[in-house]
Amino acid sequence: MNMKRIAMNLVLAIAAFIIQNCIFPQIPFLSAAPNLLLILTFSFGFICGKEAGMLCGFLCGILLDLFYSGPFGFYTLFYVWMGYVNGIFTRYYYEDYIPLPLILSFFNDLVYNLYIYVFRFLIRNRLDFFYYFREIIVPEVIFTVLMTLVVYRVFLFITRKMEELEKRRDTDFVS
Repeated sequence: MNMKRIAMNLVLAIAAFIIQNCIFPQIPFLSAAPNLLLILTFSFGFICGKEAGMLCGFLCGILLDLFYSGPFGFYTLFYVWMGYVNGIFTRYYYEDYIPLPLILSFFNDLVYNLYIYVFRFLIRNRLDFFYYFREIIVPEVIFTVLMTLVVYRVFLFITRKMEELEKRRDTDFVS
């Protein structure tokens, strides 16, 4: 993986973090913010493979760990794991096939919210799972899946442009 791709992943992760945590909470009609970092991580894992997914997951997880309290590495562990698991699905990747990314978005966000519930709430004896499920998980999963329809295409476009630039650079270098 070259430095341009790493720099692009970092820029996208920071942009997604800012939009997710600074802009979406200011929109009054949203009851939950879509998880753009999750979409970014699973998209790069799904499109580019395990290593790219893990790198993107590491960048996104570190951003969350730096800005939120709790044990350091809490988010990084999950996001790296998510990037790896979604990288396994690369073999089923087709550019125009959108149902699989939507299914992955649904399951990733569901597992992410269950991870948060178990290690942030259940462990502190907050047992009202149905309230958490109804008020937090369901709205976030719905918004994340809907946002995946748009954001996934943007990440796909950026990834394809980066690949074209790399191929063009490689063919210019060989000639």
